[in-house]
Order: sequence, then C-alpha cells, then structure tokens
Amino acid sequence: MNDNMLDIELLRNRAALYRMLATLYFKPLSSEQIEALASSDLSSLAAEENSPFAEAYADLGGALRLRHTGTKEQLAADYTGAFYGIRTHKGRTAQPFESLFRTGGKAELMGEARSEVYQELKRQKLKVPDGIDLPEDHLSFIFEYLGLLCDQAATLLQSGNHAEAEAILETQCDFFMAHVDSWINSFIAQGRLMVETRFYRGVLKLTEAFVAEEKELLENGGER
Repeated sequence: MNDNMLDIELLRNRAALYRMLATLYFKPLSSEQIEALASSDLSSLAAEENSPFAEAYADLGGALRLRHTGTKEQLAADYTGAFYGIRTHKGRTAQPFESLFRTGGKAELMGEARSEVYQELKRQKLKVPDGIDLPEDHLSFIFEYLGLLCDQAATLLQSGNHAEAEAILETQCDFFMAHVDSWINSFIAQGRLMVETRFYRGVLKLTEAFVAEEKELLENGGER
C-alpha cells in the first residue's frame, strides 16, 4: 500500500467528509445543523483553485447564505420529496438505498445489498441504532461506516500499528467498491431529477466529487 494512504491527516479529513455526507443523507437538517453549516468556511472552500469540490461548496454556501426563516422547512420539503420517495420520475424514486440501484434496473427494497451490508456491520459488531426504521444499505449508514474505518486506521497509525491500519484500509477499499462504486452514479443521476433546491444539488455534486476522488485514491493506493 502506498504511504500516501497511511497519512493520518488525510484519513481524518476523509472521515470527516464521510460523516458530513452521512448526516446530509440521514434525515432533514435541523435548524442547528443548518446554522453550523452556514457558519463553516464554505465560501473559502468554494474559492479553492482547481478543487473538484468547488462547485459543490459554492452551491451549499450560496444556498445557506440566503437562508431565511423558512429555509429549514424548504430544505426539509426538498429532502422529503427527493429522498423519502415522494417524488418519482418514470416510476423511479431517489431513495438512497443501495438495493434500489444495484439491481440492473430492477428496483427493490431490502434486497441482497441490504443483507451484505448487514453482515459486514455484524462482523464488525456494529448495527443500526435501535428505533431507526431504515435498512442497513441506506447511504448514510454506508458513509458512516466508511468514515469509521478511516478513523480506525488513523488511530492505529498514531499508535504505530501500520499492519493493522493497512488491513483496515483494505477492508474499506473492498467495501467501497462493492457498496458505493457499484451504484452511486445511478443514484446521483436519479437524485438530480428529484431535488429542487440549490442546496441539495450541491449535496449531490459534493457526493459525486468525493466518491470519484475516493475511487481514484483507493484504486491507486494513495497516489493522486
């Protein structure tokens, strides 16, 4: 494995972005989450030259810069319409479940993908928290798990355990290819037909840019 993959700061940054995306896809944002995002430095991130994330951050920052008393409800309506499956296009929804998109065009919930993610989480002694009525192959849980693996690898590196860190990153690579790369582009394309706000267009752009960079990073062993 290339030494670039064994960079603690890079791993922590990747974990943070995975967690951010997990939060954005989990449920409609609260007022506190909206304010926290609005107060983050999105404008400077959008201005970074040649950044693959610049356009996404420009959309997120621009949408939140113009927030008002109805922003929370507006974003919640868009999230619900797009990602809860209220809106459809040619009979398809943009619910962020792997089972709906990794089926060769045959949409189904609670499919094989859900079982595979469930077994992986069980193997790692993880599970969806009690009281949350979502299958394990929801994109937020997938991203949360990948972020956790980044953090675990970083912690192992800090303690000098390079061999176990490499093993964690190999697990992450396999899981990413099987449970993100296999369907995410189809989901993003469908999501673009569903979302109506600049904010969630930015979320989809951020997702696309990040997973493309992650795929390159994982395939090349850390070389960019």
